[in-house]
Formats: sequence, structure tokens, C-alpha cells
Amino acid sequence: MHIHGYAWLGEKTTFDKESLRRPPGSPPTSSSPLDLIERYRASVTDFPITDVPPLQTAHWLMKCASVIRGTWQEPKEAGEWLGLQLHEFAPRFASAGEREETRLAHLRNSAVERLAEGGDVSLGHYLRGTVFHSVALVTCSPNRSSPGLPCPAR
Repeated sequence: MHIHGYAWLGEKTTFDKESLRRPPGSPPTSSSPLDLIERYRASVTDFPITDVPPLQTAHWLMKCASVIRGTWQEPKEAGEWLGLQLHEFAPRFASAGEREETRLAHLRNSAVERLAEGGDVSLGHYLRGTVFHSVALVTCSPNRSSPGLPCPAR
């Protein structure tokens, strides 16, 4: 098992577009409405390459390797990266309580524990203005919640 890290920074309105965050489902039939067929085609081409966070954390593994921000063998190393991400953006967190050092340390430590148990970690914070920051750590080969998903880095 190894761990991939993902990060995204963007407008909250983009994050709220579920169509960008949902992998393609079953293809529509030839008799489906044209707009449904077009939406399906867009999801097939856009979902794998966009770094907008998927609705399910494990679905990061369905995206191309180019959106991976780091790969680690040990949960502690992945937790250190998560801590760096949190500290980098903490001054911009919309809520003062979310910026507290004790809270950030707790998030990092609990992430390491969760990863050591084979789980995934996904965190998101509103930044000042209309910006949202998302960071995720996803176990790979296999992923506990979606063991059939292959490693995107192979």
C-alpha cells in the first residue's frame, strides 16, 4: 500500500458543480435526449483530467496521475505533507477557530492514524472571499473503500 496526495484551490462555485465531481455513469442510449448525451461525453473527457475534488474520496484514483501532488509509502510522511498544506493556507481560513495550531496538529495526527488503518482523508476549508481549499490523502493498491480501482500512477 502507498498513499497519494491531492490538493485543489478554486472558486466555491466550481466546487459546487457536481457534474465536474462525479465520474461518468452508464452511457446514455441513442434515444436519450441530446443534452444528456453531451453531458455524458463531457464527463468522460473532463472528469479524469480535472483536479476538482470528486464526490467520493477514493474516486481520486480514477483521475490521471498528473493531478497527484505527492506519493508516500508511510502514513507519517503523508501526514507531514498534509500538515504543510494546512499551515500554508491556515492564515487564509475564513474561520479563526480553524487556524488554531492545536486544531491543525490534531487534524494531521488523526490523518496519520486513519491512513495507518487503511482509510482515506479528505479535508476542505473556506478561505477568505469565495475560495475553497481541498486536500486529500488516498490509500492505493488497494484502496479499502474501492479495492477495484487501479493505481493511477502505474
